[in-house]
Amino acid sequence: MGRRARMTNLAEIALWDNLLLAFRKASKGKRGRPEVAAFEYRLEDHLVELGSELRERRYRPGSYASFYIHDPKRRLISAAPFRDRVVHHALCNLIEPTFERGFVADSYANRIGKGTHRALNQAQHFARRFGYVLQADVRQFFPSVDHAILRAILARKLSEAGVLWLIDQILASGVGVLAEEYRMVYFPGDDLFAVNRPRGLPIGNLTSQFWGNVYLDPLDHFVKRELRCPGYVRYVDDLLLFGEDKPTLWSWRNALVERLAALRLTLHLGAQPRPVAEGIPFLGFTVYPGRRRLKRRKGVQFQRKLRGLVRAWESGELDTETLKASLSGWINHARYGNTVGLRKAVLRVVPDKETLY
Repeated sequence: MGRRARMTNLAEIALWDNLLLAFRKASKGKRGRPEVAAFEYRLEDHLVELGSELRERRYRPGSYASFYIHDPKRRLISAAPFRDRVVHHALCNLIEPTFERGFVADSYANRIGKGTHRALNQAQHFARRFGYVLQADVRQFFPSVDHAILRAILARKLSEAGVLWLIDQILASGVGVLAEEYRMVYFPGDDLFAVNRPRGLPIGNLTSQFWGNVYLDPLDHFVKRELRCPGYVRYVDDLLLFGEDKPTLWSWRNALVERLAALRLTLHLGAQPRPVAEGIPFLGFTVYPGRRRLKRRKGVQFQRKLRGLVRAWESGELDTETLKASLSGWINHARYGNTVGLRKAVLRVVPDKETLY
């Protein structure tokens, strides 16, 4: 028998070293923001107080600040107060490795050593091996996550009462945040009171990203172990299943619908098998067996953004380093597709390139 994983407890989460590490992670790239700067100004006091609140179970999360983004669809982003984000990191620092060991290799979102570019590479690798793909995504995923089901999944590996208490605090803080985003779905056996089931993970929390992977981990194992799908890629709630023929993929689709219902989730209706040669829209690119194209709207969006940045730079409102960082980030992303011509066209709006590079 293998060694049993050591149990994480609330006292470990509240340790000074863990809270300090959590602060450093939560504040990375955000030190200039007023909320973060105010926390850092009295850093020792804040961390000591957080540790005391956690050990004595007095910690209560604050209210979320919510706003909408359009990328391309309208989504509600809900940000927790900074001190709560420190607690989220402190929790994930210790419990994430316990679950990471059991995740399948085919899940690419919000994991160290994974990410969008590796997911794109793997999708193209499978597009070269197989003739067909079933592309599916979960309908209103984050608003639909059922708290009772998620907590049961978490409790299979986390049995210490204090850790579960902290998880309950964070889950409860998100109840109702996405209520207006959720369109009620009834499943077999439901009564009218199913509408009151606590559900939803605020998009923007580190815990939400991590728990999204935890929630869909049973689905990942189902696809790999029971469906025996030889080519599988998941990025958050976007699923790609590759196969040799359409009938097999249709049967897998039906099995996915049934398995997702056990998680109180549904697929978007447009999920159906098609040849990989038609191209697979995935993570902002269209993936073909032999090439990748950045979606046109992505190039147009960045070109508009870049014009605004250049105007701010020319007027002195934006420093050169910030403009260079934005340019470099987009170029490094776009180069994962066949985008030489597109990159040249986008960068035509940048004057005095010699100054920037």
